[in-house]
Amino acid sequence: MSRLTLETEGDTHVVVTRRFRASPEAVYRAHTEPELIQKWLLGPDGWTMPVCINEARAGGRIRYEWSDGNGNGLVLTGEYVSLEPFGRIVHVERFHMPDPTPDNHVETRFEADGAGTLMTMRMTLPDSATRAAMLATGMEDGMEASYARLDAVAG
Repeated sequence: MSRLTLETEGDTHVVVTRRFRASPEAVYRAHTEPELIQKWLLGPDGWTMPVCINEARAGGRIRYEWSDGNGNGLVLTGEYVSLEPFGRIVHVERFHMPDPTPDNHVETRFEADGAGTLMTMRMTLPDSATRAAMLATGMEDGMEASYARLDAVAG
C-alpha cells in the first residue's frame, strides 16, 4: 500500500511508519503469531526464518533465527513488556552479531486508517552511536521488503 518512512528523533529514537491494506487486527496478528511471522518477516529476498519463537504475552520470549541458505544467518532475541490486542505492542529486542547489540526498546501502535492500518513503530536506543550503527546496516530496505510481504499476507 505504501513504502515505509523512517525518521530520527533526538539522539536515540527511530520512528518508522507504514500504512497497510489490512485491518489493525490482521496487522497485529501478523506481528504476534509465529506461523504468520515466518511468512513475512524475512528481510531481503532469499532469506527464511527456520526458528520463530513468539510468546505474545507480557514477559514472553521472542527468538527469531534467519538463514540465507548459504550458511549466513542472523538471530534476534527479546521479551515482551506489554501487549494491548490489536492496538499496541511494547517489547525489547537485541540482535546477535554474534554478541548481542544493546537493547532496543520498541513500541508499535496499530491504528485504523480508512480501510487499512497505520503502523507507527518507535524505537529507543541507549545512545546516538548505537542508533547510528543500527541505521548504517541498511535496515530500511529489509524492513520494507518484509512489510510488502506483510501487506500481501495480512491484506
